[in-house]
Parts: sequence; C-alpha cells; structure tokens
Amino acid sequence: MIALRGLTKRFGDKAAVDGLSLEVAAGKVTGFLGPNGAGKSTTMRMIVGLDRPSAGAALVAGRRYGEFRHPLREVGALLEARAVHPGRSARRHLLAMARSNGIAAGRVEEVLGLVGLEAVAGRRAGSFSLGMGQRLGIAGALLGDPGVLLFDEPVNGLDPDGVLWVRRLMRSLAAEGRTVFVSSHLMSEMQLTADRLVVIGKGRLIADAPVAEVIASSSRNAVRVRSPRAADLAARLEAGGVDTVEVARVAEQELLVSGLPLERVGWAAYEAGVPLLELSEVKASLEEAYMELTGTSVEYGAGAAAGAQA
Repeated sequence: MIALRGLTKRFGDKAAVDGLSLEVAAGKVTGFLGPNGAGKSTTMRMIVGLDRPSAGAALVAGRRYGEFRHPLREVGALLEARAVHPGRSARRHLLAMARSNGIAAGRVEEVLGLVGLEAVAGRRAGSFSLGMGQRLGIAGALLGDPGVLLFDEPVNGLDPDGVLWVRRLMRSLAAEGRTVFVSSHLMSEMQLTADRLVVIGKGRLIADAPVAEVIASSSRNAVRVRSPRAADLAARLEAGGVDTVEVARVAEQELLVSGLPLERVGWAAYEAGVPLLELSEVKASLEEAYMELTGTSVEYGAGAAAGAQA
C-alpha cells in the first residue's frame, strides 16, 4: 500500500503538490489523473525518493523509500523510460540493476521474456524505438518482483497490441495482490484498466473514488426520451419540484433528462399517459467526467484555433 500524508512539494513560491493525502490500496489498479502541471510526476518522484517533500510524507508499506535496503524488491517504477545509458544493452542494463539490489541474474532473463525483448536483449538501448524503451522500463520495474508498482504513462509509444498487453499486465499484477499506481492521459484506457481513480489539479486532490462513481458524477449522464408528446412530458418533469432535474429539448419528439434515474422518468410518463417510443440511458465517458472535474484546474490551456482572426 502507498500512503501519502499531507504531501507537499514547493519550488520557490509555487506548490507543485499541495497537502496531498490519500491511500493507494493493494489488489487494485489505481489510475492517477490530472492536467499537465497538476503534480502527478512530482508525486511519483517523491514516493520513490527522487524528490524530497517540502512537508508531509510518502510511505510504502509504512516506510519511506530511502529506508529500504533493497528498494527494487519493494517498489518497481517506470517514471522515465529513456533514463538508460544508450550504449548499454538491455540485458546489461537490467543486470546492473539486479546486482545493485541482490537480485539473481536469472531474473533478468525472466523479465526480458515477460516484456517480449528477449530477441533484442543484446542490442544497445540507444537504438530502441520508443515502444521498445517502454518495454525495457517495464522490465526494470518488474525486476525485483515487488509488491508495489508505479507506472508513469506506460503505454506511451506502444502499438495497439502493446497497449492491450500493458492493460492485461496491470490487471494481472493487481489480481496477484500488488499495489498498482498508473498515471496516464489516455482516459479511454484508464476506463478499461483502472478500478479506482485519483484525480488531482494544481497539486490538490479533486477526486478519489471508483471509476464507476467518477463517471456517475458527470452531468453528461442523462435519460433519452422519444415520444409524440415529448413537450407534455417535459412540462410535467419541470413542474415536478425536483431542483436537480434539467430537461433539454433535442428535437420535436426527443428529450434529454438529467437529474432523474430512468425509472423515475418512465414512471412520470406513465402517470401522465404519455406514450414512449424510446426510453434509454445516455452514459458519460470517463473523458467527459474528467473534463468536468478538472475544468478549473487546467494550468496550460490552449488558445484560440490557429488562423483565427481577432
């Protein structure tokens, strides 16, 4: 388990991470989301001792990373896949890591096979493509067979087959009871991979909840209704005394109703004697829910479209 207790990191007068407190449980894939500059990479660096907190603490199994005698056996991390000497082969890179932490040399061959690099293990890492570099970084994270794993953008540069492989790997590692903490900007992939989400913005916690709960919080969730008497149903719903109900008239015979479950909308139609041609749920995507959550936390937003005239 990873526990953050009031974790804070300041660079001058700017708080990159601001009083972050949360727990990342074992046995789940926890997605770590936030806009660029939100503090995700800085948080992960503090967990593995690469940055020193200005305040608070980052604990792994109740201990700071620097207290572990053989840290690679406790925590595996992919934070920067290209942080490899370009003149060293993949095998020699992993062997050096293994020797520094008392890991048997045979484990190197195991992880090379696991990530699919056994055929190119003798090649210099500097000649690797971005995707191959990602696989080497994942091999390094798995080398010590740790119980806690951190991955920063693990599918960056991978083809669709590689993305599917990473997704299955993450879920299998969590199923073994490990703590898996994954940062990504790919919302569709997180929706398929993660069990729980931690969302931060400007260094502060915005959400910490199961994926389904985050999606359910979106205002984009609605009930689609088609009826020849759509206007009558809209009037009844708007006069129902529920402040959270919003009815959007999409077309002459079509409504989108938010703030009420499908069953309540159907019952209102029944009570009003309104015939229905369609009654269905419109589910928000994780991307839509995420954009709502982080809308006020985007630090580096894009400007107007190129070529737009003032």
